[in-house]
Amino acid sequence: MGFIGILPYIAEDYDVTIVQAGWLISLFALGVAVAGPTMPLVMSRFNRKTVMVFILGLFTLCNVVAVFAEDFYVLLLARVIPAFFHPVYCAMAFSVAAALARPGEAPKAVAKINVGVSAGMVAGVPISNFLAEQISLSASMTFFAVATLLVLLATLWLVPSMPAKSRMSYGSQLAVLKKPQLWASIMAVVFLNGSIFGVFNYLADFLSVVSGVTPALVSLLLLVYGLCNILGSLLAGNLLTIRPLSVVKAFPLATAMLYGVMLGGGSVWPFMGVLVVMWGILGGINGNINQYWITKAAPEAPDFANGLFLTAANIGCVLGTTVGGWFIEGWGTEYVVLAGLVLCGAAALVVWGQCLMMKSASGLRIQAQKV
Repeated sequence: MGFIGILPYIAEDYDVTIVQAGWLISLFALGVAVAGPTMPLVMSRFNRKTVMVFILGLFTLCNVVAVFAEDFYVLLLARVIPAFFHPVYCAMAFSVAAALARPGEAPKAVAKINVGVSAGMVAGVPISNFLAEQISLSASMTFFAVATLLVLLATLWLVPSMPAKSRMSYGSQLAVLKKPQLWASIMAVVFLNGSIFGVFNYLADFLSVVSGVTPALVSLLLLVYGLCNILGSLLAGNLLTIRPLSVVKAFPLATAMLYGVMLGGGSVWPFMGVLVVMWGILGGINGNINQYWITKAAPEAPDFANGLFLTAANIGCVLGTTVGGWFIEGWGTEYVVLAGLVLCGAAALVVWGQCLMMKSASGLRIQAQKV
C-alpha cells in the first residue's frame, strides 16, 4: 500500500505518466487476483513457518531490487512478482481469525485483521510519501526493504514451526463455484472495492493537483486517511455483527454521496480534509464488507472463499484504477471521482439485487415449511 503515496514521485523520476505509475498498483492487484483462489491451497501442504519465511525473503529481495532499479519496467517486475504470494498470508489470517472467534462474532475477529492492514497503511503510505518528498524516492524504497527484513527476522525468531496438518480437497472447495449467489457476491466485491480504490489510488495526485495541497500536507492527509481506516474497520466489525444486510446495502449509497460532494468541493482543501476523514472511515468499512459478503455466500469453504475475496477485491482495484485512469486522461484529475460514482452505482445494483433474491428465497422457504 505504501506505493500509493509515492506514485507522483515515481512518475517524475522514471519519466512516465501518473497512469503508467498506477500500473505498480493495478498489476500488483492483478497478480493477487490471479493467485488468490489457488496459492493458499497449493501452499497449505507445507510448513507454515517455512512458507512465511520464504515469502518474506522474496518480498525483501524484490524491495532491494526496487531500491536500485533504474528502469521503470524493472521496478514494475520487482513489484509484481511478490503479488502472487501475497494471498497466502491474507487467506490464512482471515480463516484462522474467523475459526477462533466465538459463535456469531467472526466479523469482529476478521475486523481485527483488517485493523492490522489499516495500520500498515497508516505507517506505509504517509512515511513513504514523506521520505520521497524530503529525501528521495530511493529512500522510500529502502524503507519498504527494511520493513520486510525486520518482519522476516521477527518471524525466524518468534514464530514456531507449524507443519501442515492436512491437505485440502480441491474438489470440495471448487464445488462452491456452482452457487449463483457466490458469483453475485464476487461481482459486488469487484465493484465495491473498485469504487474505493479507483479514486483512492490517485489521492496523492488529486490532493496536489486539484486541492492545491502542499507535499507535507499530502503526507498528513494520507496519515489521517489511514487512521480513519482503522476506525472504520473497528466500526464495521460491530455493525456487521448487529445489522449486516443494512450496512452492506447502505454502503455504496453513502460512498456515492461522498464522491458527489467531493466532485463539487474537492478543490477547497480544508473541506477536502473533512472528506478525507469520512472517506477513510468508509474505506475501513469497505474491506470488512467485502470479506463478509463473499464468505457469507460460501461458509462451507472458508479458505477458498477468502481466496476468492482477495481475487475479487484486487480485480476491483485493477478495474477502479483503470477506469479512474481513463477519466484522468480524458477529462483531468478532478474527474477521477466519476469512476467512483460509476462503480458505486454498479455495486448498488448488484447488492440490492442480491438482497431481493435472499428475501425472496427466505419467503419461499417459509411457505414450503407451512405446506
